[in-house]
Amino acid sequence: MTNRAVVHIDLDAFFASVEIKKRPELKGKPVIVGADGDPSKRGVVSAASYEARSFGVASGMPLKKAYKLCPEGVFLPVDFGSYERESERFMEIIREYSPLTESFGLDEAFVEVIADPGADPIAQAVEVAKDIKRRVKKDLGLTASAGVGPNKLIAKMASDMGKPDGLFAIRGEEIEKIFRDMPVRDLWGVGVKTGKRLNELGINTVGELSKVPVAHLDRNFGPITGRTLHDHASGIDNSPVVPFSEPESFGREVTFEEDTREAYTIKETLYILTGDVVARLKLSGYKGRKVAIKVRFNDFKTITREATFDNETDSLNDIWPAALKLLESVDLPRPVRLVGVRISKFTGSQPVSF
Repeated sequence: MTNRAVVHIDLDAFFASVEIKKRPELKGKPVIVGADGDPSKRGVVSAASYEARSFGVASGMPLKKAYKLCPEGVFLPVDFGSYERESERFMEIIREYSPLTESFGLDEAFVEVIADPGADPIAQAVEVAKDIKRRVKKDLGLTASAGVGPNKLIAKMASDMGKPDGLFAIRGEEIEKIFRDMPVRDLWGVGVKTGKRLNELGINTVGELSKVPVAHLDRNFGPITGRTLHDHASGIDNSPVVPFSEPESFGREVTFEEDTREAYTIKETLYILTGDVVARLKLSGYKGRKVAIKVRFNDFKTITREATFDNETDSLNDIWPAALKLLESVDLPRPVRLVGVRISKFTGSQPVSF
């Protein structure tokens, strides 16, 4: 682990920052991006600037609630084409620094730094992170947070510690000290349900989690999750940085700020997500034959449904009715936490650049 160094780069408030780049007069104002930009309609927040976040606005929140929290906010429609173009330019910059680069959504990427013989890999990775941040600001007019660590887990957590527009590095020998008193909910990958269960078991910090026997975690979370929790609490992550390859699918999902039973909200959110995914499909030159939806309830039970078309398509007129029919086939006995859509089985020759 000491011979490896990974950089995680995360564009700050990406959708909102792109909108501010297009409209410099919005800099310093609370910008909220979601649906068609009308907070009087149903829809959810896709992104919020840090100024808007200071009012409590968060991704996945209903636009109406965001307006109540921040009535002076500037509400804008989602412009996925613009975000795609900026993402492509961002990934082009990233790939100049190492053949081992892995995109993690439109606005995040891991870079494994290949250190010079005899060099300190962490120190060299810090210099790479500084240069990427400089390039992002100079070439894209955006800011990025960066984290450096001996693996992907630590690099990701380090970049979160440096938000916004920061750079934070964690060496292997520093992990135990940094993790010792960190709330267990702050460990990357620990969600609300897992965090709550850990607290119920008397495990409140990452340091405490690292000392729990694996067998005890296995009994409460299953063998895969139990082992992962134990390893991550000790800073262990052997997952590789996987270079770009042709996509197998395009998808989007959103977690609601508050669990909802409102069928109209769920339906409209799925429509917005489907429109975003279709826009990505068209921009990238692909057509798909399969559409799938995902619904996660407040008890974290997750249901998926899928349908296959006779012919490849990139038309919203084909894909949305199929997604809606799948949604209508799902019984909604409990409040919904998350909804998502995915398109796969591609044809097309144009590669995606993220």
